[in-house]
Amino acid sequence: MRKTMSSAARLLLFVVVLLSASLTNAQTLSPGARISLLTAGPGEELYSVFGHTAIRVYDPALNLDRTYGWGGFRFTEDNFYVKFLRGTLPYYIDAYDMYLFMYAYQQENRSVREQVLNLSASQRQRVFQVLETNMLPENRTYQYKFFYDNCATRPRDKLVEACGDSLLIPSATVMTGKSYRDWMNDYLGEKPWAKLGMNLAIGRPADEQTDGWHAMYLPNNVHDQLARATIRQPNGVTQPFVAEDKTLSQAATTFRQQVPIIFDPTVVFAVLGLVIVFATVRQYQRGYVSRRLDLWLFGVVGFLGWFLLLLWVGTDHGVTTWNPTLLYLAPYHLPLIFWATNKNATNARRSRYFAFTGLLIIVGMFLSTVPGGVDVLFPMTLLVRCLANLRPVGQSRAVITA
Repeated sequence: MRKTMSSAARLLLFVVVLLSASLTNAQTLSPGARISLLTAGPGEELYSVFGHTAIRVYDPALNLDRTYGWGGFRFTEDNFYVKFLRGTLPYYIDAYDMYLFMYAYQQENRSVREQVLNLSASQRQRVFQVLETNMLPENRTYQYKFFYDNCATRPRDKLVEACGDSLLIPSATVMTGKSYRDWMNDYLGEKPWAKLGMNLAIGRPADEQTDGWHAMYLPNNVHDQLARATIRQPNGVTQPFVAEDKTLSQAATTFRQQVPIIFDPTVVFAVLGLVIVFATVRQYQRGYVSRRLDLWLFGVVGFLGWFLLLLWVGTDHGVTTWNPTLLYLAPYHLPLIFWATNKNATNARRSRYFAFTGLLIIVGMFLSTVPGGVDVLFPMTLLVRCLANLRPVGQSRAVITA
């Protein structure tokens, strides 16, 4: 028979939890305490490929060795998948004992670097207070933004909040010569399909050129930028912000499995394009246009277009707006491709439809910044079909019925 906790016991437990929280918030770090920035290297899984940043508070006198990270979310959140897709899923700051943090990253074969920060006692205490205040229930959540507000930018912002004007990051205003998209793609080289999908989904905001401050949406960039920073001590002396930079755990050198060449997106779309172009040429020579092929091809394009449009107008990610990919992955094809290619469609209707589509494809190719050649291969394939449909043919031979 399961025992239940009495009301008095529950009340006592509640009081103990409150007292523990109060004691934690009231703690004063000892002179031997130190604050560090932890940078975890990329992992194998997509969610971990960009690395991670956390802040460590170590005080042996208080038996305290805790890490604070801003990458947590809850699968038990109501409407989890809807919120995740819409960009409204709340993310959390979480605190873990250092040994748990290290164990987790060692299990994933990921490197961990530590930058011990050159802070005075008052500065260390201020950082600790900022972190503990952020841990309060009313402050723990935030709305994750991939480029602008994430697990790397939050630790940086908390250090800036705690140190104020004493912290100077000289490279923060220096242009990096890379856009948000460029930085992102540096980490996706071994995941070509993920790279393609993410590049198709993000729009013009991703092409904004970054300075050092905005490049710190990636953990390694936070590490590198803060390595050049300085801190002004209470006595007025300016010193390097990082007192010591060391590796706590080095990932073993492993072979990262590459996508077989035949499944690389560029190869797949090149083969697809050749097949469609070959079929189109054969049809052109025989004087007809395949209705089935156009329905299949532009129907898929329309479906993808509606998905990208939904990411633009129906989500709050902040980086999926003004997407030029929608010019060649146009949502209007679903359902209008049926109207343009049905048995009753005249040559004039079909020609106007595909002439307009071809014009949009050319503009989309000109504006696209999707890497890897797919932004040329697939639109060119669509363009070939558009040109084939501009040829006046006899109505009886204009289409092949399904």
